This record gives sequence, structure tokens and C-alpha cells, in this order.
Amino acid sequence: MILMLLLFTACEQPEEKVESAKMPPNIIFILTDDLGFGDLGILFQNQRAAQGKPFHKTPNLDRLAREGMLLTRHYAPAPVCAPSRASLMSGLHQGHANVRNNQFDKALADNHTIASVLKQAGYATALIGKWGLQGREGNSPETWEAYPTKRGFDHFFGYVRHVDGHNHYPAHESRDRPPMELYHGHEEISDKLKGAYTTDLFTAAAKNWISNQKRENSEQPFFLYLAYNTPHAALQVASAPYPEGGGLKGGLQWQGEANNFINTVSDTVDHYIHPDYANQDWPDHQKRFASMVRRLDNSIGDLMQLLEDLDIDEETIVVFTSDNGPHAESYGYGDFHPDFFDSYGEFDGIKRDVWEGGIRVPTLVRWPGKIVANQRNDTPSGFHDWLPTFADLAGLPAPANTDGVSLLPTLTGEGKQQPGTVYIEYQVNIKSPDYEAFASSRRGETREEMQVIYLDGYKGVRINIKSAEDDFQIYDTKKDYGERENLAESSAYFMALQENMKKKVLQIRRPDPSAPRPYDQTPLAALESVQRIAAGLTYQTFELASPWTPAVNSLRMKATMTGISEAVDLSDRTRDQDIVLAYSGLLEVPQSGEYTFYLAAGSGAVVRLHQSTLMDADRANVPGGLLIEKVLLEKGYHPFHLVYAQGKEEKPALNLQWKGPNFGRQALEPERLFHEVKLP
Repeated sequence: MILMLLLFTACEQPEEKVESAKMPPNIIFILTDDLGFGDLGILFQNQRAAQGKPFHKTPNLDRLAREGMLLTRHYAPAPVCAPSRASLMSGLHQGHANVRNNQFDKALADNHTIASVLKQAGYATALIGKWGLQGREGNSPETWEAYPTKRGFDHFFGYVRHVDGHNHYPAHESRDRPPMELYHGHEEISDKLKGAYTTDLFTAAAKNWISNQKRENSEQPFFLYLAYNTPHAALQVASAPYPEGGGLKGGLQWQGEANNFINTVSDTVDHYIHPDYANQDWPDHQKRFASMVRRLDNSIGDLMQLLEDLDIDEETIVVFTSDNGPHAESYGYGDFHPDFFDSYGEFDGIKRDVWEGGIRVPTLVRWPGKIVANQRNDTPSGFHDWLPTFADLAGLPAPANTDGVSLLPTLTGEGKQQPGTVYIEYQVNIKSPDYEAFASSRRGETREEMQVIYLDGYKGVRINIKSAEDDFQIYDTKKDYGERENLAESSAYFMALQENMKKKVLQIRRPDPSAPRPYDQTPLAALESVQRIAAGLTYQTFELASPWTPAVNSLRMKATMTGISEAVDLSDRTRDQDIVLAYSGLLEVPQSGEYTFYLAAGSGAVVRLHQSTLMDADRANVPGGLLIEKVLLEKGYHPFHLVYAQGKEEKPALNLQWKGPNFGRQALEPERLFHEVKLP
């Protein structure tokens, strides 16, 4: 795999001298469970302290933020964990991911994941912590359809099922949760974990795995997905103070013995309240929550010390974030609510809301020597951007099906940042809380179908959607943190933006029968106008060996050949193997209605209309080699994009057909394919 990476790197810049390849950085992605934007000291708790309000501390996370970059408008793909984690892993926003709404434990689609992409690039890959995307059928690593090792991870240690993460002591019964199964590889080991607290256990396991990688495979980069189930309920705390020190010699240590797995195992569990909070005049459940966050903070400091001790600090990029906004559950530990510490910060909304408090998540990125310290960036971005970002780090193109863009230009200040997409959809039949800090119109608000789109830098949001014609509320979240000033009807510009948002949310997604929406049966809106067009599609031909159908905008090389093609076929290729063809232009749809597309590709291909992924025949298994998709289209011109990749395995083959109202199955007619011509 490393050889493939070096060969790909060598062909990226054929006109320039290629220096000796340097090993790409290690990647640690830390995901917390229901940690609010306002739960970090540097983002909000320190402000509460200055105001004399109850607050909790995150000194190690504050330090991490000062040593790197804060992404202050980074968004979870949905305001609850399963769809967020699915979008993170797949690089797809919620208009394309196969796990949506509250589909806990649904199998993650067998397609590209961060882990499979990085494994292709030669990385060792590990998941430590919570998964929850294994599939509802089966009850073992062998029978679960999407067990982590079947989705690109070499190593797994943690909880498989979503509900298992509700108990932080897998070998013990909590106040309203039984003991839970925890897996080490393919072995269930909960009966060996007496006294082990998961925040400690996952941290010690991560330190042990990283140390082993450094000792045994120092020439191989690693990717660690460290997915804590903290601070989500149950509100259980550790059994003892955090061990002194950190890193190789101190802090949490892996021992790996039955009922003595880590060095904080105790016969007395769930009782340690951090001394900063023990004597506060707070409810017990709030002391517990603050202690859980502090334990998490201690763990991050411990891990950062390990990187320094192993002398891999500057070779490792660390991302820290949360899967959604703060929760209001305790599972037997009292009437807990996040308004005690204002865990949502200056925003409205919590977990399951699409107001900023439910979806804007604390996000820190640290890479000494590459990311300038003590920066903040407020460019909107989302979880689906991490897969193309990490592919970029590894020196490989992103898969063509991704909805994200590489954030490396933003993080490093090198190169031009491509515009990204923030899109969220979610449904739940629970009302919003009635916290006093929230706008009165949002207290006890009916949620149901919800949707968010960023367009022209503004956030469009609509709640309890009944049809595609429902209006968006429009906010400037860069300045208006609380989303108090609805700009939707404030000027002709925003009235036009309203209509563009309604069209954009149709052009950016695909319906999923398992999560029906009230706008699913609305045709994709055609372009309102086109300027100057000419016959044929533009095409680009790239001569390279790509491990998948690549996103053309992620290629670091110039096209071997470009031109105009009258049809979508293989006549524009320069050779039969190790080649990528990309077609772009406009498809003229003769009348509004339902259209069926048929795609047969010998190797791999991805087709988009607008930004909607119509057909993904890259990694997906296609029965009989033919992919069939139906789509509702409005009469007019629709942006069309097809990327085809051919390796060495099969003979070149590409056949795209369609049928629609009043015509049968046929090839895309040349008289309906156009490209826009730039005005002089």
C-alpha cells in the first residue's frame, strides 16, 4: 500500500522534480458523546467563571485549543449520534448517508470509510470506543454486517451497540442499565473488566495501541478513531482520582489482566467527584457531569503527553470534537439538564435540535509545526469534510462520492480552500426544551421534520416541515449567535436567497425510503437560467492509477487531455488502463416527470445531477453489473457530472442510458448534452 501511495505521489506533478517521499502524519480523531459547544472552558465556561456563575474547567482542552486551531462554525451532520457518526465515517452528509434520523445500530453502508481510505494509503487503523453502526441483524463479530473490522479498521476495542454506551462500567449494573458487552477484537471481554470505567479504559487502550505502533511499526503511519461515550448518560463517574502524571510513565496505564485491565480498577465504583466540584452547592447530577467532563479533559492531557514522550508530537495531527449538542438525560441519576452550565453556550438548542446549540460542535485541531497556534476560523464546515481532508493528508484523491472538501488549506494556510457544503436533515417527534435562555418561540417547539442549509454564508433553517414550499428562517450565524434576527423577508436579496435555498435542498440530496421526507416527491429544480451554451460535454482525461473513482477536484495533477465530447462514452480515453475520465456539462430534460437512469461501468463510476449523487457504481456491489436509479426532474437544464475510473482489472466499459416520459430506454442523446461557454 505504501508503494501505491509513493507511485501516486510521484505522478502528481509530472513537470516538477519529485522529492523523496515523506511519511504522511499520524491521525488521531477524538469524538466525544454529547459534549456541548459551551462545555469547553475556552469557548464558554471561562466566561461563566468571570461572571460568577457555576462553571466547570477543561484546562487540557483549553491548552489544545491554544496550540492549534478552533473551528468555530464546525457542524455535526445531525443532532444525534448515529447519523453523525455515519456521515463522519462515510464522508457523506445527511442527504446521502444511509444512516439517518434515529436509526441507531443500522449497518453502515459497505462503501468507502475514513478507515478504508487510510488503510489503502498504508495506514494502520484502529477504533477504540463506541461504534453503533454494526447492523441490527446478528449478535457477534462474525454475524454483524458492519462490524468495525469489516469497514476498514484493523483493530477494534470497545462497545458495538449504541445502547451499550449508556453504561460506563461494562462489568457492572448501573442505576437503570445492566452490564454491557465490550469487545476486544472478536472477543467479548466484559466479564474481565471489573471496576473499569470506560473513559479510563478507552484512554489506556489508546495509549497502549499508540505505544505499540511506535515500538513495532514506527515506519507506518497510524489512524486512531477514539470515540468516547463521555459525557453522555448514564452520569457515572470514575472510582478514583486521575493517576499522577501522564504519557509513557504516568497517568492511565494498560495492564491487560482479567479484572485488572487498567491502573484505576477499584472495588468501589462510581463515586469519585472531582475536588474542584465536590464542595460546590450544586445538585449531585451536575457535580457528576462536571467530573465526567474533567475526566475526559485529563485523558486528553494524558494522550498529548504520550505523543511528546514518544517524540511523535509533530508527526501527528489531532482532531477533537463532539457528535452533537448537549444532552438532557441521566439514566437514573436525577433530573439533569444542560442549562445549569449553559452547555449550549450562547446558542439556542440541544441534542435533537437544529438550532446552533444542537449542531455546532466544539472542534479543535492541533498539528505542531503545520497548524499555526492560537487561531480561530469561522468558515462553515462539517463532519463529511474529514474523509477528504485525511485522504489529502495521506496523498490520495478523495473518492468521487464524498460530499466534503479537504480542509487542509484552512488548517495549514497553504493553498486555496475549496467552498464546502453544510447540509443537515433530521426528524424526531420530541419537542424542544423550554429553557429560559432560549427564544420564547423555541421553548417547547414541535421539532418533527427539520432541515439546515448554508448558502452564500447564511444559515437557512426550517422546523416541522410540511412541504417543499415551507419557508426557511435565515440567519447570519457569524454575528447572530442566538439566531434572533430572521433575515428572510428583510430585503429583495434575502427573498431571492429564500427561493434559492428551497431549490438547493432538492439539488443536494437523494431521498431514502427508510427516512421519508415531505419534499421527497418534489422534482429536482432545473437551473433558472443559463447564459451561453454550446453542444457537447467538457471532458478531462487523467492518466493515473487511482484506488477508486476519484473526486476530480482532489487530484494534484493536470489532465492529460481535455476537450468537448458529444456523448458519454470511452472514445475520449488515451489508454485502456489506469485512466480517469470526467465529463461535465448540462443535461436538457425535455419535460418534468420521473426519469430512470441505467449505468454499467466495467470498473467504477459516479454520476451527479447538480450536487445530488444519482448513481454510485464505484465500490458498491451492483447486481448484474447494472445500476438503476429513478429521479424526479423538472423540465430544463440540469448540471451533469460523471467520473469514470479504469484500473487494470477489467476491460474498459461504460454505458449510461435513460428513459423518461414519452421515450423508452436509450443512450443520452447528443442533442441534449451541452456545456456553458464563458463570456469574453
